[in-house]
Amino acid sequence: MKLWPNPGFRVFKFASLLLVSLMALSPLVKAEEAKPLPQPTTEQRLADLEAYVNNTGRTADAVSKIPGPGPGHNAWLLTSSALVLFMTLPGLALFYGGLVRRKNVLSVLAQCMAITGLVTILWWLVGYSLVFSHGTPFLGDLKFAFLNGVDGMPNTDYSYWVSQNVFSMFQLMFAIITPALIIGSIAERMKFTAIVAFITLWMLVVYFPLAHMVWGIDGLMNGVWNADAKIAAIDFAGGMVVHMSSGWSALVLCLILGPRIGFGKEPMAPHNMVLCMVGTGMLWVGWYGFNAGSAAAADVIAGAGFLNTTLAAAIASFAWATCEFIMRKKASVLGFCSGAVAGLVVITPAAGFVTPNGAVIIGVLAGVIPFQFCMRLKAFFGYDDALDTFGVHAIGGTLGALLTGILASPTINGNLLAEVNASAKANGLAAAVANGTLWITQCKAIGVTLVLSIVGTAVIAYGIKGLMGLRPTAEVEEQGLDINEHGEEGYSN
Repeated sequence: MKLWPNPGFRVFKFASLLLVSLMALSPLVKAEEAKPLPQPTTEQRLADLEAYVNNTGRTADAVSKIPGPGPGHNAWLLTSSALVLFMTLPGLALFYGGLVRRKNVLSVLAQCMAITGLVTILWWLVGYSLVFSHGTPFLGDLKFAFLNGVDGMPNTDYSYWVSQNVFSMFQLMFAIITPALIIGSIAERMKFTAIVAFITLWMLVVYFPLAHMVWGIDGLMNGVWNADAKIAAIDFAGGMVVHMSSGWSALVLCLILGPRIGFGKEPMAPHNMVLCMVGTGMLWVGWYGFNAGSAAAADVIAGAGFLNTTLAAAIASFAWATCEFIMRKKASVLGFCSGAVAGLVVITPAAGFVTPNGAVIIGVLAGVIPFQFCMRLKAFFGYDDALDTFGVHAIGGTLGALLTGILASPTINGNLLAEVNASAKANGLAAAVANGTLWITQCKAIGVTLVLSIVGTAVIAYGIKGLMGLRPTAEVEEQGLDINEHGEEGYSN
């Protein structure tokens, strides 16, 4: 009798032997496929380390052991992000809250909180993408909508060593504080629902396009990084993007809204200067993240921004109080606070571009010129800019943008040199710095910012006024916004 009477057993036996043979050979095949990655040479490692320390791009042939972000630069931008949020919550909230009457203090705090949440939602949806993705010279595309692809790896359009998710959060804090500044001009007299509607549209129409034009990699006015920029301007930390846009928009909105009931006829003094002073201190501390953090690295430019911020704020505070003493024979706490904020505003676009002596000049002018607008011009024209948003932020931001064009020095920021920055060479920024004509370019950028801010705000404000109204009833305004719009009071007695 045959051992394997059924031919099917022979097929089974052959298949089994083949399977066993393949299993035995598979480790050899895998070993052949899994070739070890090439190890970087000592020279490549040193080049990578040098690039990290100096905040420059990796060389093309470098094989990095750590291809991700640099921990030191990431840590500084994480810290700076927290500092900039600290400027709005609680800094600006307390600064503005102390300056209004006690019946409206909570309305200011609620507006700051609401703006923080609202702008964060917009930033997640489309804001970051519209500002920082590639697109047109006027607006980015939707590549990063819903923060898609915004992960721990750097976006080298903006930073070689900072994670893109960290960079996006840092820039979010700028987007939050900018519209929050506007509420200072219309404090105590605009409906909460109207504010939410206005800020939503304003971010889409004004802030996102302007931020892309100035800071976007292919933006119309990004003189530092866009070789094809039509207006090769510079704005280190937001003189145009943050302060001019909010300040000029604030003036337009307060004019459309009209003055507070009783303005010019009854006293409307700040209800708590202690809160105002505390808020000012918080703003000053947070501003180091605002300005020094805008270097997007813990490098020498961040150091320059930190130093210049200190000089300008301190000197402007003293200069404003001095002007006040000359005019009124008294130097008030409000004067010191207003001067400090004005100095911080004016140095913002110049912080990483000017020498310490340039910062001193800026500090003196910041204490004198915005003072004149707040004390004299407002009284002459009679507009109700409740908390001097226009006088400090619009005038200060415009002054700072212009002075940046006059005082910017390539000894402080090498990105202004043709031999360092190919983009600055191609678009003429380096030449403008060298021949002293950058201030003309800055004036062009100032003009674009003014048109977008004024026209955009007017269209939005009149649209909302026609659809839902801007102001509460006279009775609500006289009783106070706190109890009527939020059902709470800041003080129980």
